Amino acid sequence: MAKKKEENVNTEENVKETVETETFEDEVEQQAETTEESVESAEAVETDDETTEEDDDMKLKKKDKKDKKDLMIEELTDKYKRTFAEFDNYRKRTDKEKAAMYEIGAKDIIEKILPVVDNFERGLQTVSEEDRSLPFVDGMDKIYKQLIKTLEDAGVKPIEAVGKEFDPNLHNAVMHIDDENFGENIVAEEFQKGYMYRDTVVRHSMVKVAN
Repeated sequence: MAKKKEENVNTEENVKETVETETFEDEVEQQAETTEESVESAEAVETDDETTEEDDDMKLKKKDKKDKKDLMIEELTDKYKRTFAEFDNYRKRTDKEKAAMYEIGAKDIIEKILPVVDNFERGLQTVSEEDRSLPFVDGMDKIYKQLIKTLEDAGVKPIEAVGKEFDPNLHNAVMHIDDENFGENIVAEEFQKGYMYRDTVVRHSMVKVAN
C-alpha cells in the first residue's frame, strides 16, 4: 500500500514536471516569437531609416546638381556681360581712333591745299580793275570761289584776324607796331590767312600786332 502511494506521488510529480516543462517551453517559444517580431520590427525600422537617408541623399544630390547648374548659369552670364562690356569699350575706342585718324588725314590734306588757295589770292590781287572783265581772269576767280566753297563744305573756315584781339591760340605775331589807331594788343595787319578745320587750328594767322 505504501508502495502504491509512493508510485502515485512519483507519477503526480512527473506529471507536474511535464506540465511545468511544457509551460516553460511554451513561454520560451512565445518569448522567441516575440523576440523575432521585435527583431523584424527593428529591421523594418532600420530599413525605413535607410530609405529615408537614401531619399535625403538623393534630394541633396539633386540640390547640389541644381546648385551647380545655377552656378554655371551665373558664371556664363557674368562672362557674357564682361565680354559684351569689353567689346563695347573696344568699339568706342576704335571709333574714337578712327575719328582721330580721319581728322589727322583731313588736316594733312587741307594743309597741302592752303598754299594753292594763297597763290590764287595773290594772283587775283595783282589783277587790275580793267583786266577783271577778261575771260581768263573771270575763270580763275570762279575756280578760286569754287575751291573756297568746297573747303567750307568740308568744315574749313578762315580765322578772323584784323581788328580782333590777339589770341596766341589763333594768331602768330611776327611784328609789333605802335599805332594810336588800334587799341593795345589788337591785330593791325594780316600777312597770311589762318584756317581752322572744325574746332582745330590747321594754320595760325601770321599777323602784325599793335602795342
